[in-house]
Amino acid sequence: MPSALITGIAGQDGSYLAEFLLEKGYEVAGLILEEDEERLKAMSGLMDRVRLLPGDLTDMDSLIQAVEISRPDEVYNLASQSSIIRSWEDPYLTAEVTGLGAVRLLETVRRFAPRARFFQASSSELFGNPEVCPQTEETPFAPRNPYGHAKLLAHALVGVYRERHGLFASAGILYNHESPRRPPEHVTRKITRAAARIKAGLDDRLVLGDIKAVRDWGYAPDFVRAFWLMLQQPGPEDFIVATGEPRTVEDFCRLAFQAVSLDYRDFLQVNPKLFRSWETRPLIGNPAKARQRLGWEPETSFPDLVRLMVEADLAKIESAGEPAHG
Repeated sequence: MPSALITGIAGQDGSYLAEFLLEKGYEVAGLILEEDEERLKAMSGLMDRVRLLPGDLTDMDSLIQAVEISRPDEVYNLASQSSIIRSWEDPYLTAEVTGLGAVRLLETVRRFAPRARFFQASSSELFGNPEVCPQTEETPFAPRNPYGHAKLLAHALVGVYRERHGLFASAGILYNHESPRRPPEHVTRKITRAAARIKAGLDDRLVLGDIKAVRDWGYAPDFVRAFWLMLQQPGPEDFIVATGEPRTVEDFCRLAFQAVSLDYRDFLQVNPKLFRSWETRPLIGNPAKARQRLGWEPETSFPDLVRLMVEADLAKIESAGEPAHG
């Protein structure tokens, strides 16, 4: 029976990946912080099906212990400080967790599980403000925020450990991917939650910044399938994981309100104070290499992604006993 160790198992990607691997017959262990347990309890009994190990990417000893206990065939590093806003507020923490944390885990695998296959969750933020759109694996990296620079350190060291130490280490350059498990502070959940609450008569407006901002949005369960496929290849490589389809925040709003038979224009308020001064050119990925080498395709369309998120938020309102109207 194959075994896997997942950092960030309580997050969106980690929880979906754990479920995916369990369905494939893996023994799954996950590295968690104390505050992660409540999040895991809400996820389909996941706590009862995986081995949870206390640990922290800033604590080398805890990583060594987790690897020695789980003896993984595959290691997936999905944990990070992933908020761009917070990376400006606390660049030291971002570098410590997102950058150096990945290096600690790579070194732990090299020393204590050298035959394990390693996946690093990299980010489209590596590209910064690229001249080329869509981006490919050959597009130069030029991150423009502390989060992107921390991710670049981790990404670069994946290549170093692959070449210098012969580690099977692959990185997925991940574009935006969403799901009902996305935390409420993200714009996508802010939109779907607002649509559900307005439909239920609990709110009357949605306030956003730049609705013309462009994103490449995919569905998180589709993306974790790509993570696994990367580690099943004959050799380690890096891949862009994206849909290649540009969408605006306004597109997301339109579909979210359409899912509850409302017109977003009746409820949307644009606040220029919420515009992001660091917005760059559109980050749109070209997933051709993943399609050709991995046989990977996104299976969930953009409209279906938005609908699934709205339906999940409606279900949460109903389960909380709050009345729905209309």
